[in-house]
Amino acid sequence: MSPLAVFPEVATGPGVTRRVVADSPQMMVVAFTFEAGAEGPLHNHPHIQSTYVESGRFIFSLDGEEFEVGPGDSFVIPSNAVHGCRCLEAGRLIDGFTPRRDDFL
Repeated sequence: MSPLAVFPEVATGPGVTRRVVADSPQMMVVAFTFEAGAEGPLHNHPHIQSTYVESGRFIFSLDGEEFEVGPGDSFVIPSNAVHGCRCLEAGRLIDGFTPRRDDFL
């Protein structure tokens, strides 16, 4: 596969889309775009996830703790941690996953 592969934008819920921007078996980078008020429902997965807030404002829940993030903030979500978010101001999150999320391909 070309290192410049183009992946489609996929609707993941009301007001939320995702697009894989890079992947390999060991790692994947995904852009999530949120409209204000949209939610990423609580979930967990075995992958370690890093999240970078490119734009917008979000309230995140991570294993029952809530915190607000905005442009330039980043954090790591451990494997199997229950997490989700609510978008306060429209924006975009850039998530890295290791290993790759095959369910996103």
